[in-house]
Amino acid sequence: MDALLETDVALRQAYADFSARYPAYTATRHLDDLRAAEYSRLDEQGHIYVDYTGGGLYADRQLREHMGLLQKGVFGNPHSSNPTSLAATELDEHARHFVLEYFNADPDVYTVIFTQNASGALKLVGESYPFAPGDRYVLTFDNHNSVNGVREFARARGATVHYIPVLPPDLRADTSVFEQLLAETKPGQKTLFAYPGQSNFSGVQHPLEWIARTQAAGWDVLVDFAAFAPTNRLDLGQWTPDFVDLSFYKLFGYPTGIGALIARKDKLAKLQRPWFAGGTITMASVQGDGYYLAEGERGFEDGTINYLNIPAVEIGLKFLQSVGIDAIHTRVMALAGWLLEQLLSLQHSNGKPLVRLYGPATTEGRGSTVTINLFDPDGHLFDFRDVERAANERQISLRTGCFCNPGAGEVANNLTADDMRGCFGQEERLTFEEFLLVMDGRASGAVRISLGIVSNFSDVYHLMQFVRTFVDRSAGR
Repeated sequence: MDALLETDVALRQAYADFSARYPAYTATRHLDDLRAAEYSRLDEQGHIYVDYTGGGLYADRQLREHMGLLQKGVFGNPHSSNPTSLAATELDEHARHFVLEYFNADPDVYTVIFTQNASGALKLVGESYPFAPGDRYVLTFDNHNSVNGVREFARARGATVHYIPVLPPDLRADTSVFEQLLAETKPGQKTLFAYPGQSNFSGVQHPLEWIARTQAAGWDVLVDFAAFAPTNRLDLGQWTPDFVDLSFYKLFGYPTGIGALIARKDKLAKLQRPWFAGGTITMASVQGDGYYLAEGERGFEDGTINYLNIPAVEIGLKFLQSVGIDAIHTRVMALAGWLLEQLLSLQHSNGKPLVRLYGPATTEGRGSTVTINLFDPDGHLFDFRDVERAANERQISLRTGCFCNPGAGEVANNLTADDMRGCFGQEERLTFEEFLLVMDGRASGAVRISLGIVSNFSDVYHLMQFVRTFVDRSAGR
C-alpha cells in the first residue's frame, strides 16, 4: 500500500472511492511492493513521474544483475572467435532469442536486428525498402516523426506518399480513406503501410486487425510498437506484421541506446541495403570493387553491436515478465480511467471547462497516455511551457510540446495544410518562437501525461491537485 495513503486523509478518502469504482486495481498491489523495493528513489526524492511514454524507469534489480554479470565475466568484441568474443556472442545471441520469446515471435518466421533505438530500426526499413516509381508509402497522420521520415526515402525513389487523416475529437484514423487506398491497390504495386499500435500523442490504439487485411492485399506492414509495448501485451503469434520497431528503454528504462527491428525473415530478404559496413559483410574488396552482404540480421547490424549492454535487454525483459505485463496494463488503465474523469470534470467558476482533451474520453481503444491543454475562464490558452515550469516546481515530470508527432498535433489543434505550408515557404527557417507567432496564440503543442509500471494512485491524485491550481486563473494575456 502506498505509504502516503496512511498519512493523508483526503488522499485516503479519494483512494477509497477510486478503489471501489476500479476494483481491478486492488489486484495489482504487488506493484506497490515493487515500487517500495525497487524504485524507492521516487518517493524518497518526492518525484511524481508521469512521462513513461518518454522513457521507462529501471528497477534497482536490473542494475544489480547487469553489473554483477559484467563484474564476473570478461567480454570482448564479438566479431572474432577468441574466448572473450565467444562469451559476448553467446550472451548477445541468447538475448536476441529471448526478445523473440518475450513477444511470442516464431524464430522460424521472425528475426531480431539490434539497433540504436526505434528510429534506427525505422531507418533500416526506409533506406532499404525497394521503392520504385508507381509504388506507395501509406501512413497515418498519427505517427512519430521517425515514421514520417521514411517518406523521404519513398519520394526519392519515385514512390507516392499517401496519408490517412485522423478525425477529431478521438483522433482515430479515417477508415474511409483507409478502405479507399486498400481498394486502389494495383497488381505488382509495392505498398509499405506504417502506423503506430498506440499513438505517442493521444494514446489512441489503432486497429491491429489492419495487419492481416493489408497483408491479404499484398501490402507490407510496419507497426510502430514503441509506445504500445511498455503497458500492453504484444503477441507476435497473434498479430504478425512484417516489421516492428522498439526502443527497450521505453519498456524498462535501462539500458538506453538499444532498440530492435523485429522482421519477418521473408520480408527482410526483400530489403536492399544502400551500403555496407563493418560487421554486415562476409567479404569485401578494394581492388576487386565488390562485397558480399551477410544474410539475415547480420547484414543489417552496422559495425559492432552494443555487446556489453545487450545482455541487459534480456535482464529487463525477464524483469517485466516476472512483474506481469497484464498486471501493469490493468493498473495503468484503472488510473487512466480515473484521471480522464477527473480532468474532464474541472470547470472554472463561470462554467467553462479548464481542460481540453486530445483523444478518447474513455479507456476504450486507448492506452494510458493522456494529452491535454489548459484554458482560462475566458478561453485563453495556458502556454504549455508555463504549465511545465509550474510542474517542475512540484517535482512533477510530465512532457510538453508536440512529442515528435506533428500530424496528430496539427489535427488536434485545428491547424490546416495552409497554416503549415506557410511555415516552410520562406527563405529562412522559422525558429520555434517565430512559429508560435505565426500560430497567433493557437495551441501548437500540448501537455502529455503517461503512466507506467510503478505509477500509483498517489501520483495521479497529486497530479490532479496540481492541475486544479489553474482553475479560475488567468492565462496572463
